[in-house]
Amino acid sequence: MSTLYLTCGLPGSGKTTLAKRLERDLPALLLNGDEWLHRVYPDISTPEAAEGPFRGRVESLQRPLALRALQLGCDVVIDWGIWGREERDGLRTAAREVGARVVLCVLDPPLEDLIERIARRNAERPFGVFDISLEMLPLYSARFQRPTAEELALYDPWEERPARS
Repeated sequence: MSTLYLTCGLPGSGKTTLAKRLERDLPALLLNGDEWLHRVYPDISTPEAAEGPFRGRVESLQRPLALRALQLGCDVVIDWGIWGREERDGLRTAAREVGARVVLCVLDPPLEDLIERIARRNAERPFGVFDISLEMLPLYSARFQRPTAEELALYDPWEERPARS
């Protein structure tokens, strides 16, 4: 049975590091929204990626690709952040409809750790990474709908326990 792995967390929480490790170790198809944004829109700015229509367009391409890969028996890692419960619920339902298991990988380190990681990442700026303003981090944190115990309980007992960090 194929598995959909959803990385959930704020910028700098370690989502992409985990996603790349899962891609390599499982192996799995990795669908990283930021890397696709950089490839499809090479001159995209961080505000355009965060607030414009571009992210939605990329994710609307990746979603059916993920579902088809799951139908074919391939494990898939979606590395989008998935800040909202409604988005997580939609992905979980769609994956289960094609017969896949779902693992929610929640990465939620303290704000101080995020600030340190983002500052380091902004200095290095590897491909596929956006420059994240440290001033925006509290705003992003306020927007992030952290999974509740109730939401995490929606994962069936036969599935792997959701990962937490």
